[in-house]
Amino acid sequence: MSRDQFDLIKHLLPVQRGNVKLDNLQVLNGILFVAVNGCSWRALPKRYGRWHTVYTRMNRWAKAGILDRVFEELQVLNFLRVKIEVLELDSTSVKVHPDGTGALKEGAPKPSVGAAADSTPRFIWLPRVLSRSSASR
Repeated sequence: MSRDQFDLIKHLLPVQRGNVKLDNLQVLNGILFVAVNGCSWRALPKRYGRWHTVYTRMNRWAKAGILDRVFEELQVLNFLRVKIEVLELDSTSVKVHPDGTGALKEGAPKPSVGAAADSTPRFIWLPRVLSRSSASR
């Protein structure tokens, strides 16, 4: 996101206080990078700042409803096409057999490290950027 685009939505973001090293534009670009690429927070490039700082601010903004307002405004301004998907499952929704709880049995092979790398990223809040062609459908 460019500085000119950010200037149109910066009124939606909280004012930074104290000794803050990352400005809101840098954090928002980091959030967009993770959303577009589907990578883990730890894989966030250094140019966006420390991954934990970006994640913490994203989490705070998501819980306060700030990110919803930002992405709604970006869609109104036609800068970005975003579809927010949420899926929540718990034990009241899906009953699992006691053997399917994930506890390792004695002598069972340990799961491979490579399997975790191929799994879908898990986020509290996951926006997906829509391509221009799918947005016209």
